[in-house]
Amino acid sequence: MRTFLLLKPVAIFLLVLHFVLRLSFDQPSIFIDLILFNLVGLLAAVIALRAPILTDRKAAFAIGYAQLIWSFGSILSTSNSFFETSFPSVISELCYALFYPLILFGVIRAFTQRVKIGALELLDTVIVAVGFTSVLTAFLLKPAMLTFTGSAFNVFLSILYPVGDIVILAISLVYLLLNPISKRSLLLCAGLLAFSLSDLLFIWLSINARYRFGSITDDGWILGLLLISLSLSYSGGEEKFSEKISSYSATIALIASGSLLGVAAFNPGYFPAFVLIPGFITIALAFIRMSFALQEANSAGTERALARTDELTGLSNRRNFLTFLNNTKTGFIFLLDLDGFKLVNDSLGHDAGDQLLRQVATRFSRVLPPNALIARLGGDEFGIIANIGEQEAVELSHAIQSTLSYPFLISGKEVRIGVSIGIAGFTDQSNASELLQRADEMMYEAKRGKDGMKIWK
Repeated sequence: MRTFLLLKPVAIFLLVLHFVLRLSFDQPSIFIDLILFNLVGLLAAVIALRAPILTDRKAAFAIGYAQLIWSFGSILSTSNSFFETSFPSVISELCYALFYPLILFGVIRAFTQRVKIGALELLDTVIVAVGFTSVLTAFLLKPAMLTFTGSAFNVFLSILYPVGDIVILAISLVYLLLNPISKRSLLLCAGLLAFSLSDLLFIWLSINARYRFGSITDDGWILGLLLISLSLSYSGGEEKFSEKISSYSATIALIASGSLLGVAAFNPGYFPAFVLIPGFITIALAFIRMSFALQEANSAGTERALARTDELTGLSNRRNFLTFLNNTKTGFIFLLDLDGFKLVNDSLGHDAGDQLLRQVATRFSRVLPPNALIARLGGDEFGIIANIGEQEAVELSHAIQSTLSYPFLISGKEVRIGVSIGIAGFTDQSNASELLQRADEMMYEAKRGKDGMKIWK
């Protein structure tokens, strides 16, 4: 932790030193432009990779490795300006190209400011990162080839940079406008703005043959990288729309990828084959996302059902019974307590008691009228809510008692039990707690009188 705290002032000092030396010395220098310049970029990567735990680790790693790859590309291209032995330019170009999907992924996750993220959010950000940058670049490739020279792949890489800069700025602006302002969001946006504007200025100067290697404008790149890394050390504001933004952005990216492949299908040869690969990847990721979404929806549905269901009998639980009771205005409430259940439970064991409760629940359920609710309220107590008349309530109580008139077969032994039923009817003045109390009183009165059923009048 101490080392991490030292990295930030060291990186800031080296950035300021590079800026001062660049102003003081007009000619390119190995120390200033190769060593000092790229050292700031490497330190920014280390700061991001070692960000505090309050940052989503995937965001920190994506930003850190994006900066590390960009710095590696910068080292190769800068070395070519000073030494006769040159590295293939395609390596540095690929490094710069890989920077964009990684930094976009990291930035989206950094704005959400979570320590952990779900599979859906992770896939959304990957779809956005891969889909937007590659698809927009693909659609700009054809007109760009009329202006730029070189192979289709080189032109693709050339226009990937400005497209990536614009996409990053657009996504950042959306998050900044729709989420609370914080030190993190301000530093993130300032860093992205500095990097993207420097990149766009470099492209414009290069097109017009006005760019000079080692100019002061190059400092915008390392300033942007450092600000992005420093932002990860701060906590962001409470997120409001991050999940929706990611989901909507992923949907747009998917539509764009589908359009890309559609154009390629109707106009074979319009796009080079390598351009279509990101489109296929985006659509494949979208299908994987759909699979995860269905799994989560099924899990959520199961969890909601379990929250309303008694695990042993499969009937409604007490919580769902009370919710239903509070929303009911007419009919009768039945409270049922099994007679002789404790003896079975104590003599044959809890497993036998559980078997008995399940069989009782099945028998009770068979005689209920349509739209009636039966619940296990706890132990050997059950509750029923039925929208029926008084005579039907009496008949239902007799039907319930009849279900226990023949024995149960538990663990190879015949078991007989009875049931005491308390019944209370809804009135204009009654509320849920009063009904429960009245039905409970009737149930205990029925148990004491051993007549099986009592109805409150």
